[in-house]
Amino acid sequence: MTSIRLRLLVLALLPLVFLLPLLLGVTMVRWINKFDDLLIAKVASDLRVAEQYFTQIEADTASKVAALAQSARFASAREAGPDAFAALLSDERRALGLDYLIYRDADNIALPAPAASLVTAAEPDAPIAALALFNASELTAISPDLALLAEIPLVPTEAARQIDRTAETRGMVLQTAYRTTDGQSVLLSGQLLNRNLQVIDAMNDLIYREAEESQTRTGTTTLFLDDVRISTNVRMFEGVRALGTRVSEVVWRQVMQQGQPWLDRAFVVNDWYISGYVPLSDIDGNRIGMLYTGFLEEPFSTQRNNTILTLFLAFVAVVLITVPIFLRLARGIFAPLEKMTNIMAKVEGGALDARIGDVDVRDEIGTVARHLDQLLDQVQERDVELRGYAENLNDLVDKRTDELREANKKLEATFAQLVLAEKLSSLGEITAGVAHEINNPVAVIQGNLEVLRAGLPPDVAAELQTELDLIDTQTYRINVIVGKLLNFTRPNEVSEMTDRVDVARAVDDALVLVTADLRQSNIDTQINHTPAPRINIVETELAQVLVNLMINASQAMEGGGTLTLTTGPKTHEGRKGSAIYVKDTGKGIAKDRIDQVFDPFFSTKPGEGTGLGLSISQALIARAGGFITVRSHKGEGAEFFIWCPAADNSSDA
Repeated sequence: MTSIRLRLLVLALLPLVFLLPLLLGVTMVRWINKFDDLLIAKVASDLRVAEQYFTQIEADTASKVAALAQSARFASAREAGPDAFAALLSDERRALGLDYLIYRDADNIALPAPAASLVTAAEPDAPIAALALFNASELTAISPDLALLAEIPLVPTEAARQIDRTAETRGMVLQTAYRTTDGQSVLLSGQLLNRNLQVIDAMNDLIYREAEESQTRTGTTTLFLDDVRISTNVRMFEGVRALGTRVSEVVWRQVMQQGQPWLDRAFVVNDWYISGYVPLSDIDGNRIGMLYTGFLEEPFSTQRNNTILTLFLAFVAVVLITVPIFLRLARGIFAPLEKMTNIMAKVEGGALDARIGDVDVRDEIGTVARHLDQLLDQVQERDVELRGYAENLNDLVDKRTDELREANKKLEATFAQLVLAEKLSSLGEITAGVAHEINNPVAVIQGNLEVLRAGLPPDVAAELQTELDLIDTQTYRINVIVGKLLNFTRPNEVSEMTDRVDVARAVDDALVLVTADLRQSNIDTQINHTPAPRINIVETELAQVLVNLMINASQAMEGGGTLTLTTGPKTHEGRKGSAIYVKDTGKGIAKDRIDQVFDPFFSTKPGEGTGLGLSISQALIARAGGFITVRSHKGEGAEFFIWCPAADNSSDA
């Protein structure tokens, strides 16, 4: 027993003496990394602020130059003469803090190449601003004073790349250009950034707001031309700015050659800084310099080291205090805990009947052990109940699912029957009146046709025989259609015997009936027949459907078009059959209305049709065992598709 306690005691002390220091070490390493990442994130944020400030300077300068060019005083000075205009430009240049302000006609501009590039890029009435790199001769061409102001002697700097120059004579200039609305004139301005401490100090104050009484400057900003500091508040020693010093070669290669920002610690002049560098480019995308922000690493590293030392001393104190207390309290605890651990292991292995049993200890550990036995009793009871409930629940879910599935099928069938009954009921009220109103004038036409035949001379009657027979046939067809309209409301009744119909011939016959209408509407017809099986259908019903589709197509092609009629074999769901395509080049059917075209009384021509044609056509094709569908896109015409099964034992076209 003593051996077990000793081993448990050693196991209990191991985390405190060995694992806790390891965990603390890992935590400190992660904390140090996070601390360093936080410093990098801070300098990255500072660098973004500097970039935004620099961009804002460009935008503000461009807007001020544009405002000047658009102002009334600018126009008045131009009209007043060259002297007044020159005085205005001089006053505005000083007021805006610019080094030059030049106004030129677009066709008479003689400027150095960097200035000319910006002028060329300027669009009418759209101010533009960009950095530019001027050499000494280009600066002199604008103003000899600029060339003198731009020159900065180079200071030997540790780790900088080797170069032959002893002075930086080039100048980085912030240029703006505004081309007038008519595009004939340009107002060009420039601000030399070499030795421009006002801009760099304002930027530094914005990023690092330090008290005026502070004697130590921890945050710095710098503007580089290539790798030379041309404007900075980094000090070589108190009161002397590090103008002319240069950046280290490793930073220069990453930022200037590769175009990648630098976010890391770097040695700046005479101390280590957490530094951020980003390249600066001219209007043509050429990298000409860098923008830098950074702060001293020493205050933060000192704070970090002090924190680490404090945590280490606190850990040592905790260990020295905790171990004796732990050893004193450990007596009498390990045995009940060992029992509980063994029981829990058995329960986890599936032995829900495992129990601790009687416990002699009367302290909190003993109470927990007894409560654990009670909880295990309840868990075992709940497990039995849940198993039984789960089995019953599965049976109930399966039964209820079957009932719901069956009820859903019945509901869908009932709904479909109600919809069809409602449609047929509405049609039934109309068809009786329609049949009566149509049959009467048809009877009059037939009677008068017989009178006309009897009254015509034989030679005239023979000459008009074809037209008279056509009238007779069509009046008979009207009677048949009226009958079909009545039968449409009684879908279980079929008024005629079906025939084995050749779909190609049926299309040609139907086309004859509407040829005059198509010709009058300036509609061309294209017919494509492929041998297809015959179908079982009432021939007059198929003709009625085809004529209705052709007339609808001609009405959809206002101003003319092309009607394409195609027939051929088509297999649907494993059944052979024949297909008929009726395609027009009309205006098409709107997407939100295409699902309604087969509904009774729905019409795309309000006031011109009853809306029954396609409904009747769908019913007639359905009686033949087939179906009719439509596809269309607004403005691209419509295509109706008819499919009927092949007649039994039919393989001929």
